[in-house]
Amino acid sequence: MSMAFILIKRNIKLFFKDKGMFFTSLITPAILLVLYVTFLGNVYRDSFISNLPNSLKLSESIIEGLVGGQLISSILAVSCVTVAFCSNFLMVQDKANGTIRDLRISPVKSATLSLSYYVATLLSTLIICFAATGICLTYVAIVGWYMSLADIFFLFLDILLLVLFGTALSSIINFFLSTQGQISAVGTIISAGYGFICGAYMPISSFGEGLQKIISFLPGTYGTSLIRNHTMQGALAEMQNQGIPTEVIEKLKDSLDCNLYFFGSQVNIGTMYMILGITILVLIGIYILLNKSKKYNC
Repeated sequence: MSMAFILIKRNIKLFFKDKGMFFTSLITPAILLVLYVTFLGNVYRDSFISNLPNSLKLSESIIEGLVGGQLISSILAVSCVTVAFCSNFLMVQDKANGTIRDLRISPVKSATLSLSYYVATLLSTLIICFAATGICLTYVAIVGWYMSLADIFFLFLDILLLVLFGTALSSIINFFLSTQGQISAVGTIISAGYGFICGAYMPISSFGEGLQKIISFLPGTYGTSLIRNHTMQGALAEMQNQGIPTEVIEKLKDSLDCNLYFFGSQVNIGTMYMILGITILVLIGIYILLNKSKKYNC
């Protein structure tokens, strides 16, 4: 266990020391926040207003609270996975520069080495994602705060689970990579594509019916919905307190992916947690089996 701790410490230090990996990981949430506020804020705002009957009016504060909640939920849902991939590229770099050979001829068990990469990636990603969450919550506090302490607690739980998911997924994919070119290719694909398939960039409700059914099989979709529920629940509850009909709020939740449907049946919050939890366990199990059945690529 002491050797595992040393390797975990080494991996975390190398990640934060590598200005390229660290800057890329940290800048992603910040860039997304600026882009979302600048380009998507008005789009989200107009969408909320258009979904309300003409006879119903909302205060500017509630609208901004809804917009802020959707913005930060999209940012955090993407960052938890993309940052995990950036953090986990150290495992590939060790293979690319030959460091893995030195580690393998030392008295370090393969299981210990695999564990150190996973835990180091998990901790590094959590540090960055929790820091990004603090920035996002500060933004929401400025534009319109309606979140309760329970919402914040569950938001951090959602982030933890999504980081566990992202770390396990990146560990499996990066297991098969061994060059800098492969790192760049995978990083580009994940950064560009994950936000769309998890419903962060565009609500799943805006996709075609066939694509919605396909995406409903992806666990990341439910992670995004969990974060969206907990960042927007307070503002939606305030809408109800101000007399907005329940059917209008439910329609709004459908359009925002707060409500998700699996072949026509609504998926509740507890089931979303179960899906994400089971997926994490399955992915970790696959990662363990990969390391038991095959040595690291050189």
